[in-house]
Amino acid sequence: MADEREREDDHAEAAEGTAVRVALWRAMHVQVDPPPHVLEDEVGLRLAGPDEGWRRRPDMDPDGTRWFRAGIVARARFVEDLVAEQAEHGVLQYVILGAGLDTFAQRRTELASRLRIFEVDQPGPQAWKHRRLVELGFGVPEWLRLVPVDFEAGGSWWEELVAADFDPGRPAVVVSTGVTLYLSREANGATLRQIAGLARGSTLAMTFLVPSELVDEVLRPGFEAAQRGARAAGTPFVSFYTPDEMTALALEAGFHTARHVSSGALNERYFAERTDGFRTARGEELLLAAT
Repeated sequence: MADEREREDDHAEAAEGTAVRVALWRAMHVQVDPPPHVLEDEVGLRLAGPDEGWRRRPDMDPDGTRWFRAGIVARARFVEDLVAEQAEHGVLQYVILGAGLDTFAQRRTELASRLRIFEVDQPGPQAWKHRRLVELGFGVPEWLRLVPVDFEAGGSWWEELVAADFDPGRPAVVVSTGVTLYLSREANGATLRQIAGLARGSTLAMTFLVPSELVDEVLRPGFEAAQRGARAAGTPFVSFYTPDEMTALALEAGFHTARHVSSGALNERYFAERTDGFRTARGEELLLAAT
């Protein structure tokens, strides 16, 4: 029984499969796509520590995943550019909801060390990440707060955030990527209302999942396979929004402005000079930016 409990603890304290996949795709961008790289991130690969044959996994096929890979690195770069831009305007709190294997704090320490960063995630993956950061020599500096929240037990991310010295009276950049799809519309609306109530000057960047009929044909088979896999794993995709629905939801929640950042806008910003065709398609997961 003791060995069984130990195996259960090891399983609970592990990065989620989606977080690992995203980290590996970000590393693949550096390893298989020609420069210039939109995002240089192999730290997530080190954190994940996959088997040597990880590049041979079906979901790591360089050609089959290039559209998804482009979307992942473009959205990540958009967020980091937003954080840097807002820091120049004195916004020095950065909240990452569902942080997973985010590595901003380890890669961009010159900027990150000027901020107070709050990474919010489930207790098990959070404890695992803390251990890996220590094992790899990165550590957890004073300006980086790992905030565990047991969502399954009804934990309040807001209460835990404030308990971790987040100042609701000061503006913040709040980022939520790969989260809304797992939550109900009611839960997403409540989260938006909470963030909309932050101090003036705060900004939100949030991804959301669109209905399959709005996904580019080149991505649709992978999108539908991901849905089947999520259902089989017991973590089904719950909420889908058109861009108009998501912007309307943000405005109804109390944001002053809300806009959809399209795949075309990301391509123009990050891939316009490329000649190898590496770019995003009309993706299944899009960006909302709101203030």
